Amino acid sequence: MVSATVIYAAVPISAVVVLGLIRKWRSRNWAKCTSNTCLRGKTFLITGANSGIGLETAKALVKRKARVIFACRDIEKAKQAIAQIRKEGITSGELIPMQLDLASFESIEKFVEVVKAGFYKIDVLINNAGVVVPLNLDQRTKEGFEIHLGVNHLGHMYLTNLLVDLLKKATPSRIVFVSSTLHERGKLNFNDLNLRADIEQAKKGKSSRHNPGYCNSKLMNVYLSRALADKLRGSGIDVNACCPGFCYTNLFRNFVKWYHYILMAPVALLFMRSAKQGSETVVFTATDYSIEGHTGKFYRDCAEYISKYSFDKNEESKLYEISEDMIKARKPL
Repeated sequence: MVSATVIYAAVPISAVVVLGLIRKWRSRNWAKCTSNTCLRGKTFLITGANSGIGLETAKALVKRKARVIFACRDIEKAKQAIAQIRKEGITSGELIPMQLDLASFESIEKFVEVVKAGFYKIDVLINNAGVVVPLNLDQRTKEGFEIHLGVNHLGHMYLTNLLVDLLKKATPSRIVFVSSTLHERGKLNFNDLNLRADIEQAKKGKSSRHNPGYCNSKLMNVYLSRALADKLRGSGIDVNACCPGFCYTNLFRNFVKWYHYILMAPVALLFMRSAKQGSETVVFTATDYSIEGHTGKFYRDCAEYISKYSFDKNEESKLYEISEDMIKARKPL
């Protein structure tokens, strides 16, 4: 006769096994980049490569013998990430740590000067770095821009425009913006791109479920990729955006409390991808030869994704023009 103790012990074990099987079944629908072409001689520049999706993307590229520039705000963390990659036994490729703070135009300019002095060309620019910050904290960049607008959008726009010459020398080359399907929840108010109204509401304890600063910046990423695709058409530079999927990374560290780990455990187990699983579409968009010559697209699960957002060419042009003006003025308009 089976004792009650054995039965009680078997129940949680069975539950874990079932959940594990369900996750394995779900992950079968998460695409993988099957292209394994040697990337020797190619230089990839990844912003925010020291952790999360950026780090896993760097690992995948260096395994293919690429040269990868780690453009990171904290140079020590970049060096630690590179040391960890080597410790894991990945000895191929070349890993180069460089300091870049996307919240500072001066830092971006100095970074580009160093890159141009050390590299003749850049084959692929992966604009991966991003921030998610509670609006009530009212964080801003060095120039005073709302942090999501300034880092996720303007910082990458300025960096990309300054590196176009190096990308042209490497054609066919690529620019990849790591966005999100949360761009579909974005809503641009050109009279308040710095979200002063939303921030004041957040300070009063009134906030929406989805951070409008983050969602708007992801929409700006897509709009910028589309605008640059048109501007660079025929130049040999493909410009695309992609979504890595719902991933568990430290991107949302400002929102997660200890009890969230307990409450969100079932959701994380069943729906959230690891950083490595999320990096698959980024690697695909940056390297797969089947999409060479395709530009202005959005990819998810290693395939083209048709957005539910009603893109407006006038809105796209207006955003690009206003963003250029803000960068030139170096202050919020």
